[in-house]
Amino acid sequence: MRRIACALALASSAATAAPLEIHEVAHGVFVHEGATLALDAPGHDDIANIGFVVGERCVAVIDTGGSVRTGRALREAIASRTKVRICYVINTHVHVDHVLGNAAFKADQPAFVGSATLGPAIEASRRFFMEHYPHDVETPDQIIGPDTTVATTRELDLGGRTLTLRAFPKAHTDSDMTVLVGDAGVLWTGDLLFVGRVPALHGSAKGWLAAIDVLAKTQPKIVVPGHGPVSHDLASALAPERRYLETLVAGVRKEIAAGKPIEDATADVGQSEKANWQLFDTANAHNVSLVYRELEWE
Repeated sequence: MRRIACALALASSAATAAPLEIHEVAHGVFVHEGATLALDAPGHDDIANIGFVVGERCVAVIDTGGSVRTGRALREAIASRTKVRICYVINTHVHVDHVLGNAAFKADQPAFVGSATLGPAIEASRRFFMEHYPHDVETPDQIIGPDTTVATTRELDLGGRTLTLRAFPKAHTDSDMTVLVGDAGVLWTGDLLFVGRVPALHGSAKGWLAAIDVLAKTQPKIVVPGHGPVSHDLASALAPERRYLETLVAGVRKEIAAGKPIEDATADVGQSEKANWQLFDTANAHNVSLVYRELEWE
């Protein structure tokens, strides 16, 4: 691991743009914490936690932000901290705030890595991205999917350290993946973990609760959520999210049993959680509607 310290030497050339604020949460593991903003607010392209891991041989980028410009700022931040080449760009799932910066790294010729379901998910989202986020990408070919995929688990060697990638069944989305930096004990959860910001469901509530059960069995020293501050206590970080999702599932089941329509459920379910989450009103009704459709015929 001594050579990793050498790999972290500052690049001699000055950055061409102001780099993102980056924190080294463990040796050679750098995180930029995204802002807590709605997806339609100015600055929405910088709301996800993104970062990189430096090894002796090369660097792995983990999520690239919600625009090409955010990806470029991340690349400048990497260049200011190491001269080691970028060999992997890893996306934890399909959402716009995690993938639209990929094009900033194309010239580095990395392997673009994601779950086995990420490629189809990006293709299905390409038109949506261009229509709704036209100022965050310049051309359709800047929306880059994976060329290296993970069906269950896969290890990536950075030289002196190994990343373990794990793909999950449908949960937050249908393309969720975590990244474990084994030697540092750092777990990147992607959006399987929200801290502070209300969880946003686009997959399966029951699947997400099952994924939380899997995550709870791991013992990382440091947890990097998809949104919110880095944590040193995984159990405490997961507890509010589990409670929220369980509240939605129980509430929707009660509404269905009482014969209430989806409109009543979206107005009523989850309101007891409102004070516990930032941006609650941007996501809760949508979450409830998806849970209702998931549970309606169980």
